[in-house]
Amino acid sequence: MHKPERLIAGWLLCGCVLIFLMVIVGGITRLTGSGLSITEWNVVKGTLPPLNEAEWKLAFAKYKESPQFRSENITFNLLQFKHIFWWEFFHRLLGRVIGVVFIFPFLYFYFTRRLDSDVLRKLLVLLGLGALQGFLGWFMVKSGLINLPHVSHYRLAVHLITAFLIFGYSFRMALNLIYPLPAVLCRLNKRVRNLSTVLLLLAILQIIYGALVAGLHAGKIYNSFPKMGSRWVPSEINVLQPCWKNFTENLVTVQFIHRTLAWLIGILICIIWVIGVKKRGAFLKQTQSHHVLLALFFLQFLLGIATLLTSVSIPLAVLHQCCAFFLFAGILFHLHSSKVA
Repeated sequence: MHKPERLIAGWLLCGCVLIFLMVIVGGITRLTGSGLSITEWNVVKGTLPPLNEAEWKLAFAKYKESPQFRSENITFNLLQFKHIFWWEFFHRLLGRVIGVVFIFPFLYFYFTRRLDSDVLRKLLVLLGLGALQGFLGWFMVKSGLINLPHVSHYRLAVHLITAFLIFGYSFRMALNLIYPLPAVLCRLNKRVRNLSTVLLLLAILQIIYGALVAGLHAGKIYNSFPKMGSRWVPSEINVLQPCWKNFTENLVTVQFIHRTLAWLIGILICIIWVIGVKKRGAFLKQTQSHHVLLALFFLQFLLGIATLLTSVSIPLAVLHQCCAFFLFAGILFHLHSSKVA
């Protein structure tokens, strides 16, 4: 790998780390109920927090007009407001940092002519996705500032999956720069490539349903495992009309689908692992990625169970979201190693 490719790959991987941190801080912000503490979006002025008592009182006064304060936090004092304010502030500040980290190096690489046409086109798409993500963040927050003190779970799901897709797009570009030659990594057979593609699609769907579970607070019902209460399939799974609403608005159904997808992903990873182990003599690097995938899945599965049994303990929920990122990255690396990506 030449020096320009090394620099660009390192830059993209730094961006991936920042996106990972952004999602984790966003998860903490949501779990602590901090996401609606800042009721305005000022790209430049909002870079600085309140700097004196008068500015803090003004920010608190604006928050008092929000549905969240009126219905949930009516007893909040200024000190309590500051606690939730800082989480949302750091979340937005990190978003601005990510924008700077992506834009200024891009301009440097562009004006020093270090980008070929293919990489330039992909980077422009990446920057466009980043701008879209910033808009989606405010679009999500805005939904909780009108009538109800909760953001739309649909907008939350779109916001989260876009973050994962930007991470995946950046990570894939970096891998392609680090391992540009087809000969670097051996190819797996067609069956494994097809299974790996299905695995990625299931993982994306699972991320979406994880966001729906979070947005609907569906993890706080049926806090038992492996059954939901006394049943494998709860009776409330199909109570909404029209029927399609159950898939996105019924708390019981959303949790049930999230659980079911976890089992399907686990079974698929186990099948891929078995095939990889059988072919370990010819596909050493792929076998290593299989081991990593299997270990990450079991860790994620156990964290999911622990989060459920504790009625969504904040530390466990954050760890569960962290591990989801690592598992997603592991799937992408496995796809790259088998030349599917």
